[in-house]
Amino acid sequence: MTTSRRQIEERKIRQERILSGALEVFKSRGLENATMEEIAAESDFGKATLYYYFKSKEEVFSAILENGWEKLWIGLEPIIAKDKSPRETFIQILLKISEVIRSRPGLYEFLFNAPQKIIFEKHPWKQYQNRLYSNLTVLLEKGVRAEEFPEIDPKLLFKAIGGLFMGVVLMGDKTEPVSKNDIEELLNKLIMNPAQ
Repeated sequence: MTTSRRQIEERKIRQERILSGALEVFKSRGLENATMEEIAAESDFGKATLYYYFKSKEEVFSAILENGWEKLWIGLEPIIAKDKSPRETFIQILLKISEVIRSRPGLYEFLFNAPQKIIFEKHPWKQYQNRLYSNLTVLLEKGVRAEEFPEIDPKLLFKAIGGLFMGVVLMGDKTEPVSKNDIEELLNKLIMNPAQ
């Protein structure tokens, strides 16, 4: 028996509801204290439905991470593929990250602050996270060589920009989206040579 397109869409909608409900439970209770019963209740499903899709709360947690990182990567891939200068590409990536984060701030605040000490058998979200981090590091390395960024360890630069940027996006009280000028100002204050 084949699965119809409608059945696939319905399953996807149910999974999204579960992940959305689980996110709320994890944010309020933490992974250690959350239960599958609470996730099922928050998602408006019975436990049997929840267990049909996920074997454990760790699997649900992993799916939230994978879903969020995948969506972020999909939004960035076309920008990375364009042949622009490292600095311009880097700015466009930060703008897109800001846009994606603002569309679901609760999810991304959770993703960026997710506990690092949890041991999973698999890390499906890592492929997207690693692609993003690798591409940003390469962009910074190219930018240093092209003298678009100052001579500094790209990994250190990446951490500094990432921390500051997330602070601007997630903790700022701005009602307007982050603009190219905001990012230019952020880069100039943090890393750019005043002569530029």
